[in-house]
Formats: sequence, structure tokens, C-alpha cells
Amino acid sequence: MEFRRIPGLPPYVFTIIDSLKLEARRAGRDVIDLGFGNPDLPSPQVAVDKLAEAAQNSRNHRYSASRGIPKLRAAVASRYSKQYGVDLDPDTEVLATIGAKEGFSHLMWVLLQPGDVALVPSPSYPIHIWGPYFAGADARQVAVGPRSGPGWSGGQGPGEEDYVGNVMEAWDYGWPKPRVVVLSFPHNPTTATVELADLQRLVDWARERDVVLVHDFAYADLGFDGWQPPSLLQCEGATECAVELYSMTKSFSMAGWRMAFLLGNARVVGALTKLKSYLDYGTFQPIQIAATVTLNEAADFPGEVSAVYASRRDALCDGLARIGWPVARPRATMFAWAPIPPAYAHLGSIEFAKLLVTQCDVATSPGVGFGKGGDGYVRFALIENEQRISQAVRQIKRGLPDLG
Repeated sequence: MEFRRIPGLPPYVFTIIDSLKLEARRAGRDVIDLGFGNPDLPSPQVAVDKLAEAAQNSRNHRYSASRGIPKLRAAVASRYSKQYGVDLDPDTEVLATIGAKEGFSHLMWVLLQPGDVALVPSPSYPIHIWGPYFAGADARQVAVGPRSGPGWSGGQGPGEEDYVGNVMEAWDYGWPKPRVVVLSFPHNPTTATVELADLQRLVDWARERDVVLVHDFAYADLGFDGWQPPSLLQCEGATECAVELYSMTKSFSMAGWRMAFLLGNARVVGALTKLKSYLDYGTFQPIQIAATVTLNEAADFPGEVSAVYASRRDALCDGLARIGWPVARPRATMFAWAPIPPAYAHLGSIEFAKLLVTQCDVATSPGVGFGKGGDGYVRFALIENEQRISQAVRQIKRGLPDLG
């Protein structure tokens, strides 16, 4: 039997680290897992309570609305109005998706076909590369910004504007001309950020070239030190050429609930709405009801989540700096993007990540798992408390004597 798309997928490199982690734990070792970006914080209590209540009502056990129940779409539109000053029509410019990953993947089916091209970040969250591929299109990787080692700013310095300029250059010199540009700021895995002025440059550029901008805004609410990540939809004219994916996974610590939204250009939202009407009946209705109440009644919860991740960031970055491994302090996301220390740079990201597990009992994600642009780095996920993170730093110091 022949499979047409699966053979093109590379081995999932993260499974290498997962296997070593499992082996170590079976041997009785305490591995601190800072690899998979799976939020450990509990969901808001109001969400849990409302889910339990709604699930008791048998009317909610039927098929739901694929596009999302009206009150849910109104709730996320209201959040955008209050948070970003962006007015969206819940009926034409808002669509509920079964998580951002599902929404993005099926959106690529709508926007691309064989022979088309999308520009995607490098390094990249894997689905940003493979989503266009699943649609039969070509994904051309564009560097997010400079990645020159320990001094790299993580998006807090000169590298902020590079993705915008790199996209424009790739479009000018590429053929066929790309139809879609994928961006995701704050960025996973590099933690790079972008300012509203640069997003406006990209919107102005896209409007002139009939390019669709797709912004995965997964870390919308995880900005630190008083900084708020900008929404692409804040840009003048954005709804003429752009859509944005907003998720409750990180902001509200609701990863397993699979609740996200596509927002923006009405034609694109309508096209995905039509496709999804053939593919699914939407998220389980009690989850949609609980998400509605959460958006309306727990608006401050993302700020509490962000404060937790900021504290963990400080514990990790300060601790690594003390043991001779300087890592840029991100101003957003739930990650730290760490250049492999010079003494170990020859190993590459997979072998170095393996070393962290076998010698230090600390699991990270090898940078090459996010594309060829990520080799030379490992990604730390801030999914343990400060005490466990400090313990991980001590174990790294013991296991890697050549750090400093």
C-alpha cells in the first residue's frame, strides 16, 4: 500500500529525547522535563465549573455548530475590542477552531494548492512548515532574525525587523510568487518579538501584492516586564489581507480543551468556515460554553499566567548565567532559546540535547526539530516551578563541567 504524503515527513526528532527520558525514568532517575511546551498550570476554575455544569445538560450532547456558538464568537470579539481596540463582526470575521493547529492546517487547504508557495519562519513551529506541505504546496523558509550565539537579543534588539525584510526579499526573488506569508510573534521557538510598526509595514506591503498574511498569535498574552505583544489586526487595513489565530491554550492554560479562533478577513474566514462544515461539527458544546464564560468572566487570568512564566524565566536565565551559560532573557512566550555552549557546539542540537538527558537528567527540545535554522540551539520550556528549574540548573552544572 502506498501512502502519498506521509513518506515525505522526516523523523520526529523530539521522540529521540522522549525515549531517553523514558529510559532514564524507568531506571529510577528524576528527569526534569523542560522539553515539551505543555502548560502545567491549571485551567481557570470558572472554566472547569462551567464545563461540569454544561455537561450535565443532555441538550449539549448533540452536534454543535462547526463555526462556534454565537455567544462564544461574540466573547472573543469583545476581548479583541477591549485588548487591542479591534472591532470584529462575530458573524463574518470570527470562526472557532478545534485548536490553532487544526485551524492552521485546514486554513492552508483553503489558501494553497499544488504549485503554490507559502513563506514560513525559520526556525519554525513544525506545523507552520508542514501545513503548506499537507496542502500540496511548497513552504519556503525565511530566517526570523540573526542567531549569532549568546549575545543574540532574542528579538529585543536589531533582529526584530529582520523577518519582515527577509519576507519582502524572498518574495521579490522567488518564483512562483508566494501567495501566503506565515508569521508568529511572539515566536516559538526563538522567542523573537516584533513591534506594531513592523507589522504595519508588512500589512502595507501585502495589500499591494495580493498576499494573505496568516499570524499564529499563540503567545498573545505572554508578554513580560509590562510589554504587550501587538495583534496583527491592530494594523490599518489588516482585515483586507490578514487573518490571525488566537488560542486559549497558553493564555488561559487550556491546552487540552482545544479552543482557538480564526479572526480577520471575512473572505478567508468564510472560506475556512465552508471547508470545516464538511469536516467537523465543532468542539464539544460544553467546552464552547465554558470557554465563553471564561473569556467573559476570567479576563485577568492571562495576566496571572504571564507573571508565573516571567518568574520561571528569571529563575532559568539567572541560574544559567551563574553557571557560565548566558541565555537571552525573552520578553515573551513560555520558552528560552539557548545557544549550545561553545565547548559543546560541535555536537549539534540533537546530540547536545541527548547529553543533557543522559548526563544531567534534564530534557530539552533540540533546535533542529524546528527546522534546519534551529540547529545550534536547544529550547527550554518553562513548565516547571522555580524550585525545579533551579534544580535543573544545578544538575546541568554538575553534568557539564566545561560550560564556563
